[in-house]
Amino acid sequence: MVLPGFLVILVFKYLPMYGITIAFKSYDASLGFLRSPWIGFDHFKAFFDSPMSWRITKNSLLLAFYSLIFGFPAPIIFALLLNELRNRFFKRAVQTITYFPHFLSAVIVVGFVHEFTSVEGIINTIMSWFGATPRTLLYVSEAFRPIYISASIWQELGYGAIIYLAALTGVDPAQHEAAVIDGANRWQRLRYVTWPAIIPATAVMLILKLGTILSTDYQKVLLMYNPKIYETADVIETYVYRVGVQGGQFEYGAAVGLMLSVISFFLIIFANYFSKKVSDNSLW
Repeated sequence: MVLPGFLVILVFKYLPMYGITIAFKSYDASLGFLRSPWIGFDHFKAFFDSPMSWRITKNSLLLAFYSLIFGFPAPIIFALLLNELRNRFFKRAVQTITYFPHFLSAVIVVGFVHEFTSVEGIINTIMSWFGATPRTLLYVSEAFRPIYISASIWQELGYGAIIYLAALTGVDPAQHEAAVIDGANRWQRLRYVTWPAIIPATAVMLILKLGTILSTDYQKVLLMYNPKIYETADVIETYVYRVGVQGGQFEYGAAVGLMLSVISFFLIIFANYFSKKVSDNSLW
């Protein structure tokens, strides 16, 4: 039973790791991985010397920061609000509706974004009520980040709340009853009974989130961005795709991708260590 899954992971996850070696080589397809000449850290130096490196790193960090500030708390708040609903039918209906966007492809999500942000879209219609001039928002550099963050929150809100709702099911109703008898209001019950139940799950999810802080949903970005908004929309992953895949510089793209993986690894180690020291909650 385990063998097929193990083979899939081995073939598609571990064996391709050998290709990382091209990050340190001047890769020539005719020579292959083994015979291509080694050049050390030249590709990494080329990235830091590139005039594009600061812009794409800044854009990646800003998107990661906004995703952490606005995107990470959203499922937690939603789960806490959903947990307060007493009508089971309505609660399940809300859960189903909010889970659904997670299973939509990036193409469909970006299709919605294009419709909503077009000149005749609902966002421009609302803005026109306040005297704003309608314009295609995806051609406005300053609008990209709010649009991207909003679309990501909408897509992952319900699905991201699942783990917190599961943690909330472990709260003993007797604790709430005892709190009510002691005179605790709704806010006090939330603070002293409900919130402590999801702290371990929150700590673990935050550690995992910090491990991918430099990663973005590059498929969504690729479908949303255009040369007019490169100033804010061009991130490390799209740069790697454009230069490494479209430009044929596979070794350069591998070097940048490897650098991201190493940074993410150390971020997870640091976040796990810090969480364990502060809250005694960690991955290991």
